[in-house]
Amino acid sequence: MLGDDEDVFDSVTWESPAAPSNDVGYAVPSGPGYRQSTSESDEGRGPHDPKWEGYLITNVKDPVKELAETKDTYVSYLVSAKTNLPIFSTPNPSSRRRFQDFVFLRNHLAKDFPACVVPPLPGKHRLEYVTGDRFSPEFMERRRSDLNRFLQRLARHPTLQRSTLLRAFFESTEWHVIMHQHVAHPPGPESSTGVMDSISDTLLNAFSRVRKPDERFMSMRESVDKFEEGITVSERLWTRVRNRTNDLTGDYHDLAVAVQGLGFLESGITDPLNHFSNTLLEFSALLRHTTHTTTDPFLIHLHSLLSYSHANRAVLKLRDQKQMDFEELSDYLSGVTAERDRLAAIISGHAGSSGLGLGAYLKDRVDALRGADDDRSRVEKMRKLDGKIKELQDAVATAHETSDAFSEEVLREQTVFQYAKEAEMKEMLGNLADGQIEFYKAAMEEWDRIIPIVQRIRVDV
Repeated sequence: MLGDDEDVFDSVTWESPAAPSNDVGYAVPSGPGYRQSTSESDEGRGPHDPKWEGYLITNVKDPVKELAETKDTYVSYLVSAKTNLPIFSTPNPSSRRRFQDFVFLRNHLAKDFPACVVPPLPGKHRLEYVTGDRFSPEFMERRRSDLNRFLQRLARHPTLQRSTLLRAFFESTEWHVIMHQHVAHPPGPESSTGVMDSISDTLLNAFSRVRKPDERFMSMRESVDKFEEGITVSERLWTRVRNRTNDLTGDYHDLAVAVQGLGFLESGITDPLNHFSNTLLEFSALLRHTTHTTTDPFLIHLHSLLSYSHANRAVLKLRDQKQMDFEELSDYLSGVTAERDRLAAIISGHAGSSGLGLGAYLKDRVDALRGADDDRSRVEKMRKLDGKIKELQDAVATAHETSDAFSEEVLREQTVFQYAKEAEMKEMLGNLADGQIEFYKAAMEEWDRIIPIVQRIRVDV
């Protein structure tokens, strides 16, 4: 459980700044992902602070069942945006996309930007696909909401919002051509299959750990653990609240039926009891409505935020992998260099000064048995080792540069994720509070109307 002195929500800023106007004539929300960078705002930026070049406001709506009554039936969604980013050719791009298009977008953004926290998509393997209800209005609306949240997360990211693939997703009228071109010619350099990849794939395994952990990333992982623990506890508690509310909904309905039956027996107070029964029915319906419009979306958002955090954890794990690549390659280089020095010592007649211990001695005995202990074979082996050392030195230098660059990107990415997390938590908890306030206001109005009627009931004893 979380400590009483630590609050997982304590970093949320509850004040809502005024939304600035812009040159397109509509109000743009302020906050992370909607900032327009200016020279003034850039002056105080740190080395790991993200930089937004404009805003991108997205929306997913109007799900339509396409190719109905055929085996190829699918649902398309209207995706639209408002933006001032220079990469877009129009400030109001829009297009229709199906779920598989979102899957392609997500998968290839993750490949093109491995250091970025690319938000997850809602899972496709749900009961609705088994039961055949995936075209029901309820399912399509829930998926629309999930896809809308996915695009909003991309729009809040200062790098992903400017990707050419995302621009094509909103603007292109030949999306299938874009997909084929992107697969055939992915952006960036082709991944190499040199010594760095072959050696690291051989040496690393699922149980490897970073030998020299960076305190900054250790702190980040602890923060992620704490956040996910808080989300998990909240999800479990609110699931219990939802289940209890459903029980109360049925209880109030049963009570209303019982009161109505009592009114038939008590002829003198039939009307007041019927009014009271109707109020109980209204309150039961109000509880059900609040569950559908407030509690269920809150639970869905909680689970989605947990999945988003898992994607962030995966990026931190990938950073550790880059550091382990460097560490393992460095160790391998040290081993090859030591072997080369040992052979040089034997050839020069100083075998006893190598100090490599029993392992080297046994290796020498094995070489002797194989007939490979003559100086000519040792010189040839040294020549091969010199070539491998040069190749390994280049690989270690590349791995070190890659690890450092990836770490810098991840530091910036954590700031972006923190901004996005705070914005979502503020939205999520604000919607929950608004729903609860609406519920209690409506409930008070219902009970205020029935109380005077009930108070006028007189029963003769």
